[in-house]
Amino acid sequence: MKISIISIPEINPGKHNIKDARLDQVDSITKAKKKTYIQIEAVAEDAALDSDAILVARDSAADLILRDLEFVETRLSRSEDEAEIALLNKVKGLLEKEQLVCSSGLSDEEKKALIKYGMLTSRPVIAAEKAELEEPNTLLSRAVREGGYISFFTTGEKETRAWLIRKGTTAWEAAGAIHSDIQQGFIRAEIISFDDFIKCGGENQAKQAGKQRLEQKEYVMQDTDLVNFRFNK
Repeated sequence: MKISIISIPEINPGKHNIKDARLDQVDSITKAKKKTYIQIEAVAEDAALDSDAILVARDSAADLILRDLEFVETRLSRSEDEAEIALLNKVKGLLEKEQLVCSSGLSDEEKKALIKYGMLTSRPVIAAEKAELEEPNTLLSRAVREGGYISFFTTGEKETRAWLIRKGTTAWEAAGAIHSDIQQGFIRAEIISFDDFIKCGGENQAKQAGKQRLEQKEYVMQDTDLVNFRFNK
């Protein structure tokens, strides 16, 4: 996941491991040899159009809307296509009300038509309050969540690890996040919810309590699911 950082000098460009207290809880039970958090890439403002989300200081958030509005007005002044004019006028009205393109209630078809314009607010924009800047890890965690991503966990003797996926990812797709061989040979996903894992005191105890579920390819992964993928090698 790429997060564009705008007007937040407290977060430097580059790779960032996002600490997660929930993964720490799992690891405290499993006591694996290694613990691995999710990792995101923070990119500069000039790479915003290639990012999955934008994290911006609250005072600068309005500038993003203004830039998109200026683009729309310029495009409208040059367009002769009726369908384009209608759509851009609709977007113009939303931006004038300080609504973001990504959360403005536009239809999927309309959002798809807008992709080619590369508007900044067509991706999630997370506005950071001044007090949040003192806790970069917490702020980046919020950006991950509001940017439409979740984590699932794997754990064992060797490693307890968090894996970053988009919200709505299926079990089959999540298997591919670990390795393409697991995805190609997918048989089933053995799932234990985070709450059940913690309450029961680990994988074996959760299984004995009947808390493990067997899910197929179409299962939609939930945040902090603990999973073991069964696959043909």
